Amino acid sequence: MNTGKTMFAQVMEFLPWKAFDRIVIRYEGNKRVRSLPCSEQFRILAFAQLTYRESLRDIEVCIAAQGNKLYHMGLRQPVARSTLAGANESRDWRIYAEFAQRLIAQARELYADDSFGVELDNTVYALDSTTIDLCLSVFPWANFRKTKAAVKLHTLLDLRGNIPTFIHISDGKLHDVNAIDFLTIEAGSYYVMDRGYLDFDRLYTLHTARAFFVTRAKSNTKFQRIYSAAVDRNAGVICDQRVVLTGHGAADNYPEKMRRIRFKDPKSGKTLVFLTNDFNSSSLTICALYKSRWQVELFFKWIKQHLRIKRFYGISENAVKTQVWIAVSVYVIIAIIKKRLNLKPSLYTLLQILSVSIFEKIPIQQGCDLANYSSENDFNANQPDLFEF
Repeated sequence: MNTGKTMFAQVMEFLPWKAFDRIVIRYEGNKRVRSLPCSEQFRILAFAQLTYRESLRDIEVCIAAQGNKLYHMGLRQPVARSTLAGANESRDWRIYAEFAQRLIAQARELYADDSFGVELDNTVYALDSTTIDLCLSVFPWANFRKTKAAVKLHTLLDLRGNIPTFIHISDGKLHDVNAIDFLTIEAGSYYVMDRGYLDFDRLYTLHTARAFFVTRAKSNTKFQRIYSAAVDRNAGVICDQRVVLTGHGAADNYPEKMRRIRFKDPKSGKTLVFLTNDFNSSSLTICALYKSRWQVELFFKWIKQHLRIKRFYGISENAVKTQVWIAVSVYVIIAIIKKRLNLKPSLYTLLQILSVSIFEKIPIQQGCDLANYSSENDFNANQPDLFEF
């Protein structure tokens, strides 16, 4: 079936191009465009992600060097860096954001039955953000500090498959807790967050939407104990209590009972206090849910190491968001290919294979088998103990 098709062309065939065309029409992405339509811009930036191109000049030279293979990439002619720069500046970034969401929906269906280490039928999300430092003189719109610019990626990660279901790109000044305001809350789902998201008004919004949250208490959070359940101290659980808030304003923001679990890690000796509105799951399940939050930290580490989101091909807000969303699309499509073709290599290994074999005319399955790599979980590799952060 893939005779004569490069591996890059095979990857691109997994993309729903008809849906992409409808999105482009909706945003008038190709209006008055002569030489570089949105589909070609996407392919070029996807190529740049897969082959680790660092700049527009780098992209221009590498594509020009493959002139006899451009047709098989879906490109009509070599691209000038000025043309690509103009496209990145002017094409609405929402085209690529919406397209990434379509891919995310596909990936979530494929990974819906995967396990993440906690036996729950509910969907479990980890919410966190990562900061990408920028030069203030080059990116003046990305406010952060007096002498530094930055953008933040606020990410909601579905722990079944480590698929990012929500990403909000903001300047560095936006506090993490504000990301909750942009979420579409799913009843019955779990939202696992660190204590940077401890805002009782927003937590009560999650509670009234019939969603569950798991987070950490701060040292100055004040409670009144209502009831204490029996616990197994040998497992590390010191107390499992029903409490109400007594701090100034906190009781008004969260007027109902809350569950407070105090846990001491047997390995590290560290003690942490968890807060949740789940009164039915065991205390150890709540602790395990918080431990699973580390997956989002590993996701950020992974994409910063293996995708081009730390150095940008343009300096405008539109260019930065376009590059980030196409990078997310590349990550998700590789995850889709891995699942649909039942490939054994990890996502990291697949990206490495594609980076050096992108113009090879062999089936993807054969290229991965020839690599003779064993499967490994990128996100669990080098995972620290429960409370090492």
